[in-house]
Amino acid sequence: MTPKDYLIVKIEGEYAYLREIGTTDPEKDVYIALALLPAGVDVGDKLHYEMFTYTVIE
Repeated sequence: MTPKDYLIVKIEGEYAYLREIGTTDPEKDVYIALALLPAGVDVGDKLHYEMFTYTVIE
């Protein structure tokens, strides 16, 4: 899979909605279980996705 950078735009219950950085279309948001993300993430955090792993970036 291609590495991508995401912004957490919304958290609802146990899921986070991620928007690829550089995209403004909310229809393309991806939702993923918080259990698969680094502990302590919050709305506004940026994530890097590569090889099935998410890491927080600055």
